[in-house]
Amino acid sequence: MRLQSRKHLGTSHNNSQTNEMQEPQYRFTESQDWFSPHKDAWRAVFGRVTASSPRVLEIGSWEGRSAVFLLTELCRNDGELVCVDHFDLLQTEAGRGRYAALQHNLSLTGKPHRIIDDFSVPGLMTLLREEMSAARPGFDWVYIDGSHEADDTFLDGELAWRLARKGAIFVFDDYHWNLEPEDSIRHPKRGIDGFLALHAGQYTRLSSDDQYQMILQKTTDMRIGFLMKDNFATTAASQGLQKSGINVALAIDDGYAIAAAVAIRSTVIHTRGPVTFYVFSSDLSDVSKAKLEQCVADAIDKTIRFLDLPAAPPSPLADVPFPAGPSWGKIALIPILPEEVEKVLYFDADVLVRGDLNEIWDTDLRGKTLGAVPDVGYPMGHEDVGRMKYFNAGVLLMDVVRLRKDFGSLHAQCAKMANSKFKDQDALNMHCRDDWLCLEMKWNAQGLGTYAEDVTPERAALGLDSMVEPCIIHFTGVMHPSMAEALEPFVKLSGKPWGYLGAPHNPYCEEWWHVCEKTAWKGWRTSAERQLERLLEMEEAIQVGVKAFRKKITDLH
Repeated sequence: MRLQSRKHLGTSHNNSQTNEMQEPQYRFTESQDWFSPHKDAWRAVFGRVTASSPRVLEIGSWEGRSAVFLLTELCRNDGELVCVDHFDLLQTEAGRGRYAALQHNLSLTGKPHRIIDDFSVPGLMTLLREEMSAARPGFDWVYIDGSHEADDTFLDGELAWRLARKGAIFVFDDYHWNLEPEDSIRHPKRGIDGFLALHAGQYTRLSSDDQYQMILQKTTDMRIGFLMKDNFATTAASQGLQKSGINVALAIDDGYAIAAAVAIRSTVIHTRGPVTFYVFSSDLSDVSKAKLEQCVADAIDKTIRFLDLPAAPPSPLADVPFPAGPSWGKIALIPILPEEVEKVLYFDADVLVRGDLNEIWDTDLRGKTLGAVPDVGYPMGHEDVGRMKYFNAGVLLMDVVRLRKDFGSLHAQCAKMANSKFKDQDALNMHCRDDWLCLEMKWNAQGLGTYAEDVTPERAALGLDSMVEPCIIHFTGVMHPSMAEALEPFVKLSGKPWGYLGAPHNPYCEEWWHVCEKTAWKGWRTSAERQLERLLEMEEAIQVGVKAFRKKITDLH
């Protein structure tokens, strides 16, 4: 819809200079100035609007006192304003008079403006539909001064919130309206309080308790939240404003709680929009659960659910033993995930997320059961599985529906591969042979600084260049290497940052610790507890190594 703009010019150069010195002849009813007392409070927050050309939305304009103020001060250099007001649908003399006054007053500003002469809900729905296909949708300042009914105020706020950009100033008028008791079901405060409770964590409150108006600054991204049938292909919503959220699953024991915290926290840091973390475990302590929950405490669109991981998952093959051990958790969780979860991104706890997971989540699996990254160490498999294209199971985009449907077959494969070289990974590779989509290496960057640097023809064909800017770092290797492994002079040892030897060759080891400092385990790296753990693990490696050395000498003699 075209915005109106008209310069108020005189008939000559001299007259123009004279007119600029004069106050424009606005048509305001003197007894209806409810706005002027708020000018200073608004000016105090103008500096928070960072847009060079602010877009302003006003719901309830009357004759335009606040609208003129916003156009001439907030939009002094550039900007535009949209007013929504019903003006009695122009069916009364008073309504037509207010509409004419508003048109006149806005035209005197010479600034782009638009008047939607309709009730707020249909007017806001018109804007929502239009903004879906706008190049840069949303508003930087929203003022709600429409109905005084609590439910109307709530609804205006909810619809307008979906039009507010991140960082927008959002103002409710009449929070302390004095024509009704504040505890009345009809008072605007009741609707505004409901809005504040619903959107807690998505704004910063700028006004004081005794201010007549409620002034907020939005701290979350704009989200229209729905689509229209007639403009689905071109809507801004299809570019990220409409998402059901990402499901992430981890299977851990209590010993991997700290690693899981880093995996979860790094996801929160880098991933836009809703994420639900499903954390499966059979022995996770309440203390660890509470600490893991702190990883998402400051992210209102991120949640954690803890689910018990039974020794034997529900399966059509109840009489076939399911392999024991935490590494099998990624498979055991499949039939335990909530029924409504049809797709999940699984990753091992020993990962560090460095990119937005929306990209991998939106991958079209093209009818395949899994999306996975080739295994850098064994890209063409090994002796226990034969020669085949072979993926690493540390990061998996799973079609849960397909896996549930054929879980009996997968269970049987797990039992068959219970003692193979890489156990659960081998079982998944055999089950999904020719039924997995190859993802870019950046989504499961393995062996960085170690074996990934040993180029072979098979590794060269993987496209390892994408690991230069990895989105998920996978710290493969053992947590606590043996003494023989630690002393091997010709091999760069891979490992976990939190192990007794750390991950000295991985270029992202320090970044892992940096994220750890942003979890409930802050300070753990230098704690006496960890130093003791390192010492004990090192001593155990030494004792085992010495014992093996002595046995070797004895056997040779």
